Amino acid sequence: MNPLFMTGALTPAPTPVPHVNPHLPHPPVRFGLVGFGAWGQLHAQSIAGNPAAQLVAIVAPSAASREAAARAHPTARIFSDHRQMLAATTLDLVDVVTPSHTHLEIATDALNAGCHLLLEKPMALRVEDCRAIVALAQQRGRHLAVGHELRLSVQWGEIKRVIDRGTIGEPYYVLVELSRRPYRQGSAGWRYDRERVGSWVLEEPIHFFDLARWYLESAGDPVELSAYGKSRDPQRPQLFDNFSAMFRYANGAYAVVSQTLAAFEHHQTVKVTGSKGAVWAGWSGAIDRTLDPSFFLKIFNGENLEDFQFEKKSGELFELREEIARCVHMVRGEAAPVASGRDGLWSAGLCLLAEESIRQGRPLPVGEMLKMSP
Repeated sequence: MNPLFMTGALTPAPTPVPHVNPHLPHPPVRFGLVGFGAWGQLHAQSIAGNPAAQLVAIVAPSAASREAAARAHPTARIFSDHRQMLAATTLDLVDVVTPSHTHLEIATDALNAGCHLLLEKPMALRVEDCRAIVALAQQRGRHLAVGHELRLSVQWGEIKRVIDRGTIGEPYYVLVELSRRPYRQGSAGWRYDRERVGSWVLEEPIHFFDLARWYLESAGDPVELSAYGKSRDPQRPQLFDNFSAMFRYANGAYAVVSQTLAAFEHHQTVKVTGSKGAVWAGWSGAIDRTLDPSFFLKIFNGENLEDFQFEKKSGELFELREEIARCVHMVRGEAAPVASGRDGLWSAGLCLLAEESIRQGRPLPVGEMLKMSP
């Protein structure tokens, strides 16, 4: 049995018919969802559960997934191809939740169709393709949001607010570490196919590169990166189930990103040290998509230690709901993307540079490869 169903993280219940209140100041934002796998189904639930959004259409590649989509979301139109959806519907935003190697094509078609875009990470498998997506969004005058939803977390986001308030002083050091069970296979095993996944560094570590860079925003751009990786599978030596990287800044600040897929359950740690204080946060669950995690955040301002009191739960299921809500405000012109195309370019680029550092066995300068205007 799928563990998502066992934990209640994914409930295959039909979506109620949306009620549109004519007195609301805005009509619902019309979403088209491309992808209906495990994560895509959760996107669909988050869209359908937002009263300011309308799930107009779903693209699902297989007959079984299309039938499941129709049962769960009977008011949405179901398609087998994203081009059919774009031609047959009027959408405000396209939400792309498909295997990584498909992102460039779908993002290009959606932007050319005049839609705003929520693009799951990684944006694409190559830096030049990420650049192309960012440039096209600017050319078309469309908003581009990249799926770094951890920024919206009540836990990981609070760390950034602590830093911005100056509570720990100038940040000098960031550690983002994950210990977890192996990845899910993905539709048709795409996540274990080098050609389709591109790199496992582009999978979960990409979130941690984004968080670390976000926390060290005041230090500017990274200047050098070194990485190490080890695979337990001799058939897939470049899919590193043990991975670590370090990148540093001109002012001496640096970040460490580390992950093992050779462990159990799902346990993430973040530590940030500043010129006068520090934070330490942890999150644990039986799986990543649990509705009942354990988590904490400790804040030390140099004199006093505080256990932060959360009003909401932390976890990617809750952050996904916030991400959909943010996209509604983005389409209406009320908010910027939580992570922009430039952020998505940086996170993907640092991951790919880490792969190259492992291949060459040496630190590499960040140089100009990732520099681009916002």
